[in-house]
Amino acid sequence: MELSKNIFFNTDKLIENQVVKISYTGKFFQDNSNEVYLHYGFGLLWENLSEIKMVKTDLGFQAEITLVSADTLNFCFKNEHNCWDNNENCNYIFPIEKIELEATNPEVSLIVAPPRRLRKTYLWSKKIKLAIYKIITYLPKIISGNYKRKIKEDN
Repeated sequence: MELSKNIFFNTDKLIENQVVKISYTGKFFQDNSNEVYLHYGFGLLWENLSEIKMVKTDLGFQAEITLVSADTLNFCFKNEHNCWDNNENCNYIFPIEKIELEATNPEVSLIVAPPRRLRKTYLWSKKIKLAIYKIITYLPKIISGNYKRKIKEDN
């Protein structure tokens, strides 16, 4: 998801206590900088201030961070020459959503069954059946050279 020009997240919403990947294709990526650092904090006072070196990829510079319980995520970027990209002195600021826990009734207990997983033998049997079907169907056509034309019977 693109929340701002040249900044992308791997999620639709920033939710507290989750890991988010930030991708940056801004001026440092376009200027071909070798190293870019993500300088970030949370809330109006930039609490839990941290800085992390981003990894350069073909898709831009990327880094993963864990969001804490705060109202906003604030960050800016700097390169190896100590030049800053701070959104023209406004910084990049994005809201963090809270996890809403529903009130539960202690008298009602729900038993949730774990998700069922397909057995590996079942999956392999399906793959083998598909492979056999393709061999039976297409191998005679390839051997005889009739794989490009359809054979019609006149009755």
